[in-house]
Amino acid sequence: MAKKLTSVLGIDIGSQNIKVAEVRAQGKDAVVSALGVIATPEGAVDHTGIFNSDAVGAALKQVLTECGASAPAAVVSIAGQASVLVRTLEVPRMNPAELKEHMQWEINRNIPFAESTVVSDYKPLGDEDPNSTNMDVVMAISPQSAVDTVIASVKKAGKTTAAIDVEPLSIARSMVQSYDDVYHNQTVCVVEMGHKTTSINIYKNGKLLMPRQIPVGGEMFTKAVSDALQISNSESEDVKVREGEIPESAADAMAGTPDAFGGATQSFTPYNPFSDEPAPVANPFPENLPDAPEPGASTPAPVHAAAGGGNVQLYNAFAPVLEEFVAEVRRSIDYYRSRGGDIDRIVLAGGAAKLKGLQSFLKKSLGLECDVYDPLRRLNVTAKKLAPGMLEEHRQDFVVAVGNGLHILFD
Repeated sequence: MAKKLTSVLGIDIGSQNIKVAEVRAQGKDAVVSALGVIATPEGAVDHTGIFNSDAVGAALKQVLTECGASAPAAVVSIAGQASVLVRTLEVPRMNPAELKEHMQWEINRNIPFAESTVVSDYKPLGDEDPNSTNMDVVMAISPQSAVDTVIASVKKAGKTTAAIDVEPLSIARSMVQSYDDVYHNQTVCVVEMGHKTTSINIYKNGKLLMPRQIPVGGEMFTKAVSDALQISNSESEDVKVREGEIPESAADAMAGTPDAFGGATQSFTPYNPFSDEPAPVANPFPENLPDAPEPGASTPAPVHAAAGGGNVQLYNAFAPVLEEFVAEVRRSIDYYRSRGGDIDRIVLAGGAAKLKGLQSFLKKSLGLECDVYDPLRRLNVTAKKLAPGMLEEHRQDFVVAVGNGLHILFD
């Protein structure tokens, strides 16, 4: 449906902010004609999904008016642990009819939700080797109620829903449009750090190889500062943004601490999707990688960096969360490597990834090149109603919204 449109609203409803990118097609090129961001109403969205479609719809309507977006239809991503499951599966090569039957079986056995009525879809991924006996397929499963809530939010903003997508595929479109000249034939791990969760997705040439989500986001850094300095969450968020910085010496200090990042993943028991054993549905991977720790779980003691290079007291407040975060990124990479793959570089995206020094810290800690993602690279931005400084402050936040808008060029 969205393919027939010449313009569309890409919408990303996050737990902290709602982001909007209006994208118009000009041949094979994309023009971003409006960009907007607004705070998500308190309590309306959390890491599990949308709770209050009325509040979300009202905020969405407001930001669309403020940024001057006029496209009538929207592509919106569905996210949240209770709202969607995304997995990439390797299955024997089949014709479309066989694949449809097989994927219905896969979907039925992988439903992780208490709700019995679900919406599902799947998509074969591009072949690197058309002679291979196997093929990769990405599948998504969502409760009907979660889909209905997303559609209701868009409707209450006065728009129609052209398509509902999932974040890993939205990011894939953005990468192809903006970075295929840089990352061609490279295997890239995109770390999209949000307020409550972080997506760790691995791609090659726009193909999603492995999706994962962990319950560690910017909010945990903020709470750690709040607890350590005995200030409110709003005050600690402001302090974190203004003064938060990872000192240059921090990676070296942690590198000398045994198990500071949890070490390499030790062993795996591959999950065979064709066995009679039940699938590990609570798992973020299609294999039996142990679950990520719950927020607040025990972490190594903070490593005190040498003085200089930022507010060391502030750094030491969030250091345990940083250690947990990096351990999970490392764990994801080690897991992918254990399956025979390798990673060329890390790419940082998302609003919470703007913490000063994080790019350099990940590069040193993981021994991989680390880039900061610009979702507007190679796109013509003609948006006129941009508040002063908004683009500089929120550029990294728009990766999913822009990827949703690019739906009209790809699907």
